[in-house]
Amino acid sequence: MSPAGRSAITTFTHDGWVFDVQDTGPAEGEPVLLLHGFPERASCWDAVVPLLHARGLRTVAPDQRGYSPRARPRGRWPYRLNRLVADATALVDRIGTPVHLVGHDWGAMVAWGLAAQRPDLVRSLTAVSVPHPGAFLDACRHGPQLRRSWYFGLFNVPWLVELTVRWRRDAFDVSLRKGGMSAEDVARFHREIVEYGALRGALLWYRAMPFAPAWMSRTPVSVPTTYVWSDRDVALTREAALACERFVTGDYRLLVLPGISHWIPRQAPEALAEAIVARATTPPGVNE
Repeated sequence: MSPAGRSAITTFTHDGWVFDVQDTGPAEGEPVLLLHGFPERASCWDAVVPLLHARGLRTVAPDQRGYSPRARPRGRWPYRLNRLVADATALVDRIGTPVHLVGHDWGAMVAWGLAAQRPDLVRSLTAVSVPHPGAFLDACRHGPQLRRSWYFGLFNVPWLVELTVRWRRDAFDVSLRKGGMSAEDVARFHREIVEYGALRGALLWYRAMPFAPAWMSRTPVSVPTTYVWSDRDVALTREAALACERFVTGDYRLLVLPGISHWIPRQAPEALAEAIVARATTPPGVNE
């Protein structure tokens, strides 16, 4: 469905790169910016966006840097977190009004950075699965989070994942299934990421992590925030989820989804949509 009464945003440009965008929903609805994670594209929100439209909200979902075919710079330096945050900032500028910001997985990391750096552009934040970077680091120092993040090292070995997916597809697919992906979602990964040519760019987000700006882990978020975590997430720990509150100075809510794996937008779209709507419609200063 294309928004009536205005031209939908189909692309935006930043740093000389062109990003693809899905802009749908009620023409006059408040915009919700949806940022996908790894290894998915904007389609990961397909089950969520109709529910938000039904509540009067417009949704804007880009394929981010490394995923959009015309936004795939080479090397890891262009994938520093400050550039990823700057991409999202450019899209909010294109939208022309502050947004309700939602991010899953790596998209949540970008969302935390944008909300911390430019609270004037963010009406509310719903971060999904990945907590504030400071909470993540605290959990790595004092709990099992570092052990759960073993795959970061694997993803940083040049060409290892790319060649494994190509020559030992079954081995990588098993790891995705162990992480909670359905067979349908694994097939989608191969279709929308591997065959689409987005895998290397997606991995460069991990390979650029050493260049992440220090301010991201130290700067608290002041906008109204909901953090959504699921207790079957094999990558993010409860300790990290509980630490998140310390890095939010605005209205804050932690929503724990029992029995759901890491892939919340696909596996619990109704609960996630309700959390987004509740956060978007709660007046500032009013706790739910």
